[in-house]
Amino acid sequence: MSKHSNPCNQSSIAAETIEKYEKYVNPALARLFRFMGLSTVECEAIGEVIRDNEGKEYIDCLGGYGVFSLGHRHPAVIAAVKKQLDLQPLSSKVLFNQQMADLCELLAKITPGDLQYSFICNSGTEAVEGALKLARIHTGRSEIVSTQNAFHGKTFGALSVTGRALFCEPFKPLLPGVTHVPFGDISAMKAAITEATAAVIVEPIQGEGGIIVPPDDYLPKVREMCDAQGTLLICDEVQTGLGRTGRMFACEHYGVIPDILTMAKALGGGVMPIGAFIARPAIWDKYSISPFLHTSTFGGNPLACAAAKAAIEVLRSERLPQCAADSGVYFVERLHILAKEYPEVIAAVRGKGLMIGVELTKEGIGGFLMSELISREILVAYTLNNPLVIRIEPPLNIGRGTIDKVLKAFAEAVAMAKDMLDDL
Repeated sequence: MSKHSNPCNQSSIAAETIEKYEKYVNPALARLFRFMGLSTVECEAIGEVIRDNEGKEYIDCLGGYGVFSLGHRHPAVIAAVKKQLDLQPLSSKVLFNQQMADLCELLAKITPGDLQYSFICNSGTEAVEGALKLARIHTGRSEIVSTQNAFHGKTFGALSVTGRALFCEPFKPLLPGVTHVPFGDISAMKAAITEATAAVIVEPIQGEGGIIVPPDDYLPKVREMCDAQGTLLICDEVQTGLGRTGRMFACEHYGVIPDILTMAKALGGGVMPIGAFIARPAIWDKYSISPFLHTSTFGGNPLACAAAKAAIEVLRSERLPQCAADSGVYFVERLHILAKEYPEVIAAVRGKGLMIGVELTKEGIGGFLMSELISREILVAYTLNNPLVIRIEPPLNIGRGTIDKVLKAFAEAVAMAKDMLDDL
């Protein structure tokens, strides 16, 4: 982006926006942003770059928590949305919807195994809600097993299977019959699954839990345990799906086909909000008999479906899952070198593809690093369930030169953190 073309270069816009946050959005959020050194307003973005109202450009390594896998405003997605906007943005919900039908066909083609029937919604938490309902109505059971430190969303059902007390405790009692077991612990999972368990819901790689990669045999063994008890396996791929980990879906790393798979975030191509859950045909039995048991007014609207179709075509045509795999190896290898140089600051580096977590030795370091990186025009954040972990989730098509810029800034920030350890 050329700096002279900034459409919102106004000195007053930041002060006005912050004041409105304090008065009408959330004063605590305004204080947090200010504490992190954020005093400007984002106003334009393209590719891997976000520009603020002062014309400063930032490399986006947070990616909307996994939304911007194609970068910002990918031209193919923008063109598809503009075209659909001129035709019909929302559906009547009475006549057939071609865009939704085409998208559901595409999802059946890109998901593993015999996953076939999709329900299109508006977000990841809605996709999880729908998956839980489908599991309960198909099995006739009510109990759900989830994992500690999991994050599945903040609506009521999704919150019930989320595994962090900070988010759950204020809203208890939540859904009954939910059990949480340690992630990656096969013995604990086996003990928790019974003939009363409708479903196990699990992230193939925990995102908000701190980018936690399980043992290679974990997901296959959970699949076996579910089969033994007639329990459904729900893979929550809202953050891991659509190329982020180096495969189209993270469960493919482990050769596992879930009964239900959820997705969202990157599905809208960084342009439209959209989510979905897809299931095997036999599991759709109750919905095949009563199609109005689960509905959404805005879910499956033509505008969002057009964006999702275009996003999937870009993922395939530009081979972005493979790009993520290759760039991820390069990124992680260099972060490991940095960790060896600064063991006082970095405890571990882990991840798959361009879903990377850098675990720090002290909780206070996370906020300091974020501030230092933002001052160097790099946007990152720590994971919601684990403030010790800085997440790195840039666009899957990020250039090698840009990665090097990020690594240089990260090294400078870590060196600063080492000098400040006693004060953090």
